[in-house]
Amino acid sequence: MALIVAILLGYLRSIGQRRHFRDVWAGIAVAATGCIVLGVGLELVSRDLDKRIVEGFEGFAMIFAAVVLTGMAIWMKRQAGGISRGLKQQVDTALGRGSMTALVLLAATSVGREGLETVLFLFAGSSAGASGSSFVAGGALGFAVAAVIGYVMYQGSRTLPLRSFFLVSGVMVMVLAAGLLATSVVKLYEAALISDLGPRPWDTDHFISMTSDTGKFLSTFLGYDSAPSVLQIALYWGYLVGAVAMFALVKPDRQPARSTTRAPEAPGSVPVR
Repeated sequence: MALIVAILLGYLRSIGQRRHFRDVWAGIAVAATGCIVLGVGLELVSRDLDKRIVEGFEGFAMIFAAVVLTGMAIWMKRQAGGISRGLKQQVDTALGRGSMTALVLLAATSVGREGLETVLFLFAGSSAGASGSSFVAGGALGFAVAAVIGYVMYQGSRTLPLRSFFLVSGVMVMVLAAGLLATSVVKLYEAALISDLGPRPWDTDHFISMTSDTGKFLSTFLGYDSAPSVLQIALYWGYLVGAVAMFALVKPDRQPARSTTRAPEAPGSVPVR
Protein backbone atom coordinates (compact mmCIF):
# COMPACT_ATOMS: atom_id res chain seq x y z
CA MET A 1 0.00 0.00 0.00
CA ALA A 2 2.82 2.37 0.90
CA LEU A 3 4.57 1.63 -2.39
CA ILE A 4 1.43 2.36 -4.42
CA VAL A 5 0.75 5.63 -2.59
CA ALA A 6 4.38 6.72 -3.04
CA ILE A 7 4.22 6.02 -6.78
CA LEU A 8 0.93 7.88 -7.26
CA LEU A 9 1.92 10.96 -5.25
CA GLY A 10 5.47 10.99 -6.60
CA TYR A 11 4.27 10.90 -10.19
CA LEU A 12 1.69 13.65 -9.66
CA ARG A 13 4.42 15.79 -8.08
CA SER A 14 6.79 15.15 -10.99
CA ILE A 15 4.26 16.37 -13.57
CA GLY A 16 3.25 19.42 -11.55
CA GLN A 17 -0.18 18.11 -10.54
CA ARG A 18 0.05 18.44 -6.76
CA ARG A 19 -3.49 19.80 -6.64
CA HIS A 20 -4.69 16.27 -7.35
CA PHE A 21 -3.10 14.93 -4.15
CA ARG A 22 -6.50 15.41 -2.51
CA ASP A 23 -8.08 13.03 -5.01
CA VAL A 24 -5.53 10.34 -4.19
CA TRP A 25 -6.05 10.84 -0.45
CA ALA A 26 -9.81 10.70 -0.97
CA GLY A 27 -9.38 7.33 -2.70
CA ILE A 28 -7.16 6.12 0.13
CA ALA A 29 -9.83 7.17 2.64
CA VAL A 30 -12.46 5.19 0.72
CA ALA A 31 -10.20 2.12 0.68
CA ALA A 32 -9.37 2.45 4.38
CA THR A 33 -13.05 2.74 5.29
CA GLY A 34 -13.92 -0.40 3.33
CA CYS A 35 -11.07 -2.36 4.91
CA ILE A 36 -11.98 -1.27 8.42
CA VAL A 37 -15.62 -2.20 7.85
CA LEU A 38 -14.56 -5.65 6.63
CA GLY A 39 -12.23 -6.15 9.60
CA VAL A 40 -14.86 -5.10 12.14
CA GLY A 41 -17.43 -7.29 10.41
CA LEU A 42 -15.17 -10.36 10.56
CA GLU A 43 -14.45 -9.74 14.24
CA LEU A 44 -18.13 -9.25 15.17
CA VAL A 45 -19.24 -12.31 13.22
CA SER A 46 -16.58 -14.50 14.84
CA ARG A 47 -17.59 -13.32 18.32
CA ASP A 48 -21.28 -14.08 17.90
CA LEU A 49 -20.85 -17.64 16.62
CA ASP A 50 -20.74 -20.89 18.57
CA LYS A 51 -17.19 -21.94 19.55
CA ARG A 52 -17.04 -24.85 17.10
CA ILE A 53 -18.42 -22.69 14.32
CA VAL A 54 -15.89 -19.99 15.18
CA GLU A 55 -13.04 -22.51 14.88
CA GLY A 56 -14.32 -23.61 11.48
CA PHE A 57 -14.84 -20.01 10.38
CA GLU A 58 -11.28 -19.10 11.38
CA GLY A 59 -9.90 -22.22 9.69
CA PHE A 60 -11.53 -21.40 6.37
CA ALA A 61 -10.51 -17.74 6.76
CA MET A 62 -6.89 -18.89 7.08
CA ILE A 63 -7.16 -21.01 3.94
CA PHE A 64 -8.72 -18.14 2.02
CA ALA A 65 -6.05 -15.74 3.30
CA ALA A 66 -3.32 -18.17 2.21
CA VAL A 67 -4.82 -18.37 -1.29
CA VAL A 68 -5.08 -14.58 -1.52
CA LEU A 69 -1.51 -14.09 -0.25
CA THR A 70 -0.19 -16.61 -2.77
CA GLY A 71 -1.99 -14.83 -5.58
CA MET A 72 -0.56 -11.52 -4.37
CA ALA A 73 3.00 -12.90 -4.35
CA ILE A 74 2.67 -14.15 -7.92
CA TRP A 75 1.06 -10.88 -9.02
CA MET A 76 3.90 -8.89 -7.43
CA LYS A 77 6.58 -10.80 -9.29
CA ARG A 78 4.69 -10.62 -12.60
CA GLN A 79 4.17 -6.87 -12.23
CA ALA A 80 7.61 -6.12 -10.76
CA GLY A 81 8.84 -4.42 -13.90
CA GLY A 82 5.67 -2.61 -14.82
CA ILE A 83 3.66 -1.67 -11.74
CA SER A 84 5.08 1.86 -11.71
CA ARG A 85 4.54 2.33 -15.47
CA GLY A 86 1.05 0.89 -15.24
CA LEU A 87 -0.02 3.21 -12.41
CA LYS A 88 1.45 6.23 -14.19
CA GLN A 89 -0.40 5.31 -17.37
CA GLN A 90 -3.69 5.11 -15.48
CA VAL A 91 -3.01 8.48 -13.85
CA ASP A 92 -2.32 9.99 -17.32
CA THR A 93 -5.58 8.54 -18.61
CA ALA A 94 -7.60 9.91 -15.69
CA LEU A 95 -6.06 13.38 -15.95
CA GLY A 96 -6.34 13.42 -19.74
CA ARG A 97 -10.07 12.79 -19.47
CA GLY A 98 -10.41 15.42 -16.77
CA SER A 99 -12.09 12.79 -14.59
CA MET A 100 -11.12 13.22 -10.96
CA THR A 101 -13.56 10.46 -10.04
CA ALA A 102 -11.39 8.08 -12.08
CA LEU A 103 -8.32 9.17 -10.09
CA VAL A 104 -10.15 8.64 -6.79
CA LEU A 105 -11.25 5.19 -7.92
CA LEU A 106 -7.73 4.35 -9.11
CA ALA A 107 -6.31 5.13 -5.66
CA ALA A 108 -9.20 3.37 -3.90
CA THR A 109 -8.94 0.14 -5.89
CA SER A 110 -5.12 0.00 -5.94
CA VAL A 111 -4.79 0.59 -2.20
CA GLY A 112 -7.98 -1.28 -1.32
CA ARG A 113 -6.81 -4.51 -2.97
CA GLU A 114 -3.71 -4.62 -0.79
CA GLY A 115 -5.72 -3.45 2.22
CA LEU A 116 -8.21 -6.31 1.97
CA GLU A 117 -5.35 -8.79 1.84
CA THR A 118 -3.88 -7.17 4.94
CA VAL A 119 -7.21 -7.43 6.76
CA LEU A 120 -7.48 -11.13 5.96
CA PHE A 121 -3.92 -11.81 7.11
CA LEU A 122 -4.36 -9.86 10.36
CA PHE A 123 -7.64 -11.60 11.13
CA ALA A 124 -6.15 -15.03 10.43
CA GLY A 125 -2.97 -14.14 12.34
CA SER A 126 -4.87 -13.03 15.42
CA SER A 127 -6.64 -16.39 15.39
CA ALA A 128 -3.40 -18.33 15.03
CA GLY A 129 -1.51 -16.82 17.94
CA ALA A 130 -1.66 -14.16 20.59
CA SER A 131 -4.43 -11.61 20.22
CA GLY A 132 -5.55 -8.55 22.12
CA SER A 133 -3.72 -5.30 22.74
CA SER A 134 -0.26 -6.70 21.89
CA PHE A 135 -1.45 -7.91 18.48
CA VAL A 136 -3.11 -4.55 17.76
CA ALA A 137 0.07 -2.75 18.82
CA GLY A 138 2.12 -4.96 16.51
CA GLY A 139 -0.20 -4.23 13.60
CA ALA A 140 -0.04 -0.48 14.29
CA LEU A 141 3.76 -0.66 14.44
CA GLY A 142 3.81 -2.45 11.08
CA PHE A 143 1.68 0.28 9.50
CA ALA A 144 3.94 2.96 11.00
CA VAL A 145 7.07 1.32 9.58
CA ALA A 146 5.40 0.97 6.16
CA ALA A 147 4.37 4.65 6.26
CA VAL A 148 7.96 5.73 6.96
CA ILE A 149 9.26 3.56 4.11
CA GLY A 150 6.60 4.99 1.80
CA TYR A 151 7.56 8.54 2.77
CA VAL A 152 11.23 7.83 2.09
CA MET A 153 10.34 6.45 -1.35
CA TYR A 154 8.16 9.50 -2.07
CA GLN A 155 10.98 11.87 -1.13
CA GLY A 156 13.14 10.67 -3.97
CA SER A 157 14.00 7.00 -3.96
CA ARG A 158 13.48 6.65 -7.72
CA THR A 159 15.94 3.80 -8.02
CA LEU A 160 14.08 1.36 -5.77
CA PRO A 161 14.93 -2.14 -7.08
CA LEU A 162 11.33 -3.32 -7.42
CA ARG A 163 12.26 -6.73 -8.82
CA SER A 164 14.47 -7.54 -5.83
CA PHE A 165 11.92 -6.02 -3.46
CA PHE A 166 9.07 -8.13 -4.85
CA LEU A 167 11.22 -11.25 -4.98
CA VAL A 168 12.11 -11.09 -1.28
CA SER A 169 8.66 -9.98 -0.14
CA GLY A 170 7.00 -12.64 -2.32
CA VAL A 171 8.96 -15.46 -0.67
CA MET A 172 8.17 -14.01 2.77
CA VAL A 173 4.47 -13.88 1.91
CA MET A 174 4.49 -17.55 0.90
CA VAL A 175 6.17 -18.53 4.18
CA LEU A 176 3.37 -16.70 6.00
CA ALA A 177 0.78 -18.47 3.85
CA ALA A 178 2.34 -21.87 4.63
CA GLY A 179 2.02 -21.15 8.34
CA LEU A 180 -1.63 -20.17 7.91
CA LEU A 181 -2.39 -23.39 6.03
CA ALA A 182 -0.69 -25.54 8.67
CA THR A 183 -2.68 -23.82 11.42
CA SER A 184 -5.96 -23.93 9.49
CA VAL A 185 -6.22 -27.72 9.76
CA VAL A 186 -5.90 -27.47 13.55
CA LYS A 187 -8.84 -25.06 13.58
CA LEU A 188 -10.86 -27.38 11.33
CA TYR A 189 -9.99 -30.31 13.61
CA GLU A 190 -11.20 -28.36 16.66
CA ALA A 191 -14.39 -27.61 14.73
CA ALA A 192 -14.81 -31.38 14.17
CA LEU A 193 -14.60 -30.90 10.41
CA ILE A 194 -11.46 -33.08 10.27
CA SER A 195 -11.48 -36.29 12.25
CA ASP A 196 -7.76 -37.07 12.44
CA LEU A 197 -4.57 -35.06 11.94
CA GLY A 198 -2.28 -38.07 12.16
CA PRO A 199 0.54 -38.85 14.61
CA ARG A 200 2.88 -36.21 16.05
CA PRO A 201 6.52 -37.15 15.23
CA TRP A 202 8.12 -34.80 17.77
CA ASP A 203 7.46 -32.40 20.63
CA THR A 204 9.68 -29.38 21.23
CA ASP A 205 7.53 -27.72 23.88
CA HIS A 206 10.33 -28.11 26.42
CA PHE A 207 12.56 -26.06 24.07
CA ILE A 208 10.09 -23.46 22.76
CA SER A 209 6.77 -23.58 24.56
CA MET A 210 3.61 -22.63 22.70
CA THR A 211 2.61 -20.50 25.70
CA SER A 212 5.84 -18.47 25.70
CA ASP A 213 6.15 -15.12 23.93
CA THR A 214 8.60 -16.66 21.44
CA GLY A 215 6.26 -19.57 20.77
CA LYS A 216 3.28 -17.26 20.25
CA PHE A 217 5.29 -15.08 17.87
CA LEU A 218 6.52 -18.04 15.84
CA SER A 219 3.02 -19.51 15.79
CA THR A 220 1.55 -16.30 14.40
CA PHE A 221 4.39 -15.57 11.99
CA LEU A 222 5.41 -19.04 10.80
CA GLY A 223 2.65 -21.38 11.96
CA TYR A 224 4.95 -22.93 14.59
CA ASP A 225 3.57 -25.86 16.55
CA SER A 226 5.69 -27.53 19.22
CA ALA A 227 4.05 -30.87 18.45
CA PRO A 228 2.90 -30.74 14.81
CA SER A 229 0.87 -33.52 13.27
CA VAL A 230 1.86 -35.35 10.10
CA LEU A 231 -0.92 -33.54 8.22
CA GLN A 232 0.40 -30.16 9.35
CA ILE A 233 3.95 -31.02 8.35
CA ALA A 234 2.91 -32.38 4.95
CA LEU A 235 0.65 -29.40 4.25
CA TYR A 236 3.27 -26.83 5.31
CA TRP A 237 6.18 -28.21 3.32
CA GLY A 238 4.10 -29.47 0.42
CA TYR A 239 2.60 -26.01 -0.08
CA LEU A 240 5.86 -24.15 0.51
CA VAL A 241 7.91 -26.23 -1.94
CA GLY A 242 5.18 -26.15 -4.58
CA ALA A 243 4.44 -22.43 -4.17
CA VAL A 244 8.10 -21.39 -4.27
CA ALA A 245 8.67 -23.55 -7.37
CA MET A 246 5.67 -21.97 -9.10
CA PHE A 247 6.84 -18.52 -7.98
CA ALA A 248 10.28 -19.18 -9.49
CA LEU A 249 8.71 -20.08 -12.83
CA VAL A 250 6.66 -16.88 -13.08
CA LYS A 251 8.24 -14.45 -15.51
CA PRO A 252 7.98 -10.69 -14.88
CA ASP A 253 5.85 -8.81 -17.37
CA ARG A 254 8.33 -6.91 -19.51
CA GLN A 255 5.73 -5.27 -21.72
CA PRO A 256 6.08 -1.50 -21.34
CA ALA A 257 2.89 0.35 -20.56
CA ARG A 258 1.89 2.62 -23.44
CA SER A 259 0.03 5.75 -22.61
CA THR A 260 -2.36 6.97 -25.28
CA THR A 261 -3.42 10.03 -23.29
CA ARG A 262 -1.00 12.50 -21.83
CA ALA A 263 -1.69 14.30 -18.59
CA PRO A 264 -2.16 18.05 -18.89
CA GLU A 265 1.03 19.87 -18.07
CA ALA A 266 1.07 22.56 -15.42
CA PRO A 267 2.26 25.99 -16.56
CA GLY A 268 6.04 26.17 -16.42
CA SER A 269 6.44 22.48 -15.68
CA VAL A 270 8.99 20.31 -17.41
CA PRO A 271 7.42 17.48 -19.48
CA VAL A 272 8.17 14.03 -18.16
CA ARG A 273 9.17 11.49 -20.79
